[in-house]
Amino acid sequence: MIRMNRRATMLGAGAVLLAGGYGVVRATNGFGLLPAEYAASPVFVEDGFAMRGYDPVAYFTVGEPTVGDPVFSHTWNGATWVFASAPNRDAFAADPNAFAPQYGGFCAWAIAAKGKLYSTQPSNWRIVEKKLYLNYNDSIQEKWEQDIPGFISEGDKRWPQIVKTA
Repeated sequence: MIRMNRRATMLGAGAVLLAGGYGVVRATNGFGLLPAEYAASPVFVEDGFAMRGYDPVAYFTVGEPTVGDPVFSHTWNGATWVFASAPNRDAFAADPNAFAPQYGGFCAWAIAAKGKLYSTQPSNWRIVEKKLYLNYNDSIQEKWEQDIPGFISEGDKRWPQIVKTA
């Protein structure tokens, strides 16, 4: 019989972290899973990919949601991101912060209004001042669009605390 004590548990957890393992955290409302790195921001992941498998660069280059292809993938911030092309993947890899959605791809309105992590839909988006924001659904997108600057300001204030507790 193996006896586990606190020290053994902590050593085992440390070994998992050193080996590159990630914990799994469920979003507050139960939608989606996200890898959790202790020093990184949470990322909305569903079906194994950040942003439900959509290409974050395409929002900027094509101007619409575009499904990525796992052949063109890149791991960043503990999540696998997929892209529609190798040039999009390479652009993201060179400067992920220029293309990754704000608030880890979680609902911008929910971050601002509730301080909670909610899932998003690729079709509910907006680029504001060269930053990508995603939202939960059409009605939430409409609410968010009523005061985009106010919600961004509030979301930016709340995000650091959410990161600490995620």
